[in-house]
Amino acid sequence: MQRIVKILLVFFVSLQFHVAFAGEGMWIPLLLKSLNEKEMQNMGMKMTAEDIYSVNKGSLKDAIVHFGGFCTSELVSSNGLLLTNHHCGYGQIQSHTTLENNYIRDGFWAKSMDQELPNPGLTATFIVRIKDVTEAALNGVKDKMDEKTRQSTIDLNLEQIKATTRLAAQEEISIKPFYKGNQYFMFVTMTYRDVRLVGAPPEMIGKFGSDTDNWVWPRHTGDFAFFRIYADENNMPADYSPDNKPYQPKHYLPISLDGVAEDDFTLVFGFPGRTNEYLPSYAVEQTVEVLNPAKIAIRDRALKIVDAAMRADPQVKIQYASKFARIANYWKKWIGESQGLKQTNGIGKKQDYEAKFEKKLTDNKKLKKKYGHLLPKFKELYTEIEPYALTHDYYNEVVFRNVELLRVANYMTRLVGQFENNGEAGYDNYKGRLANYLKGFYKDYRPEIDRKVFGALFEMYDKNIPIQNVSSPIKQLLTQRNMKSYDDIATNIYENSYFTSMGGVERVFAMDVATAIEKIKNDPAYSFIKSVSEAFNTHAEKEYNRINDEINTLMRSYMQAQMDVFPKKRFYPDANSTMRVTYGKVDGYNARDAVRYMPVTYLEGVMEKYVPGDYEFDVPKKLQELYHAKDYGQYAADNGKIPICFIGTNHTTGGNSGSPAIDAHGNLIGLNFDRAWEGTMSDMNYDASICRNIMVDVRYILFIVDKYAGASNLIDEMKLVHPKKK
Repeated sequence: MQRIVKILLVFFVSLQFHVAFAGEGMWIPLLLKSLNEKEMQNMGMKMTAEDIYSVNKGSLKDAIVHFGGFCTSELVSSNGLLLTNHHCGYGQIQSHTTLENNYIRDGFWAKSMDQELPNPGLTATFIVRIKDVTEAALNGVKDKMDEKTRQSTIDLNLEQIKATTRLAAQEEISIKPFYKGNQYFMFVTMTYRDVRLVGAPPEMIGKFGSDTDNWVWPRHTGDFAFFRIYADENNMPADYSPDNKPYQPKHYLPISLDGVAEDDFTLVFGFPGRTNEYLPSYAVEQTVEVLNPAKIAIRDRALKIVDAAMRADPQVKIQYASKFARIANYWKKWIGESQGLKQTNGIGKKQDYEAKFEKKLTDNKKLKKKYGHLLPKFKELYTEIEPYALTHDYYNEVVFRNVELLRVANYMTRLVGQFENNGEAGYDNYKGRLANYLKGFYKDYRPEIDRKVFGALFEMYDKNIPIQNVSSPIKQLLTQRNMKSYDDIATNIYENSYFTSMGGVERVFAMDVATAIEKIKNDPAYSFIKSVSEAFNTHAEKEYNRINDEINTLMRSYMQAQMDVFPKKRFYPDANSTMRVTYGKVDGYNARDAVRYMPVTYLEGVMEKYVPGDYEFDVPKKLQELYHAKDYGQYAADNGKIPICFIGTNHTTGGNSGSPAIDAHGNLIGLNFDRAWEGTMSDMNYDASICRNIMVDVRYILFIVDKYAGASNLIDEMKLVHPKKK
């Protein structure tokens, strides 16, 4: 009997640890010692919290870099060599690509530092230190303050914190709210401005599977690229100069050749963009049933038009490759997010949690008085905001994100505003910056494609938005000007606008200011976006913002309420593009009935998917030869195969692209680049059963660099280790 009790005790303890070790959470590195260190070590981690985050010595955080402000990267050599995703560096790779030097198709490898390519505007930002400044930030803030007074008080406090913080040369400060504005943390940063392209595989490797495999497991994509940070003679940030030297880091990541096995500890370090884990069920239900379906339909229509054009013309394929990937990325994510929430009963689980919350309030009169109004008020506000939220999403998707001409017209609106507010000097300053941007924009712009997208999307806009007064400018064009279709509106605008080509823009910019302003204001694209924006602002935006502000204020109270009502629950803050640590284990998952996914893929899977000539699944001839010869060098796994990707339970999101996957000892084992489709709802509801992050195995990266590209100069820079063989 005693033996049975012991077995049951071990079982329940193991079950408890399994729940704790599920992988949920995006943790602030500063707080790992108090909140996470013991748990991480129980999972198998051999490091301390000080090894991960320290201001007194070099630590893992000194090897983690915010790449361009939108992705993560990591240092992998003592000479500033950066590793990130191919899709994070895609814009830079594309900018250096021509038909003669097609780095997208063929890849690029600098065999010496003097061949590395500069990228104006690309930055690499380090976190110097993090500090909790909540007490100072909320000094003088009272519970009964109105929102305007509250925010004004906080803003003054933040300015005071910044003014009194001592900074070294070129350090900067960013202070961000956490827990919906209940806490504040300060980040001292240093940004390097000379970041050069070093190496990238051809897209047949770096984008293998392309949009078909995006957000999907099993995955066989070598999604990686190398860059290098350069600094001045004092190792400090500097603008590009041929005299700059490779940056010398405080820490860089050794690379493990031992690979991963199921149940191995994994740590992902990076800058996750945005999550909303603590939303009420009403918000999640509205997302799944109303907002996501609308956004999916809009992008689906745009993607079909762009895809047809890309397949018909190789030059269009080069020009629109990055744009197509951008549009498709969240289109597919929203599909998986909605399906995952339904599959795991995400809404029902939120409702169960809220029932427990309400029960706790019922049992505590003080908490009931303070927080009893929250959930009923959420229900009221989400019902009220729904038509405005749907109209808001239609407006953003159609007017700003998927019709390129209107993006230019919006810039021209800002140019007119600069003139009206700041005179000719303001106009000239903004015109100069805008002209530089538009030269790059028009390099990859086809008005004939954009015109088709315009006609298709504005038909959806006019017919589907619930606040119909917002579409009044379109109805007026269809009736008053006797246009028979939405394509007629598009044709009229695109045939008569200056903004469909750089040549047209340059003709306007060559005019004197008064004439140029008149031409801009009379341009049909400018007139159209002005009338559409005015209708939206008048009939939808003001009311949307009013209700949304109420929801945000309520969310701050709800966040604090959850922490008060469940004091033993460990809460992590939502992602907000600040440095975070997430940890988990290598693990497969059950995707659906009778389908179990294993956690590692191999080069055999690439050859199984191989379709000669297909832009998504073609395989370079040399990679085929290496596969057939089994010429894998030191990079093969113990089973003699080349591993491609693996999955883990780490909680990641956008912004974690390029994040390092780190083993128990602090060595690089992989490169985060995606999530499994069934678990993309982790931004709102992490579920350990199906939420998986997808990582490129670092051995595949080294294999491609060495055996495929012959870039042994890069291998020689890195520190390769065997931690499992010690």
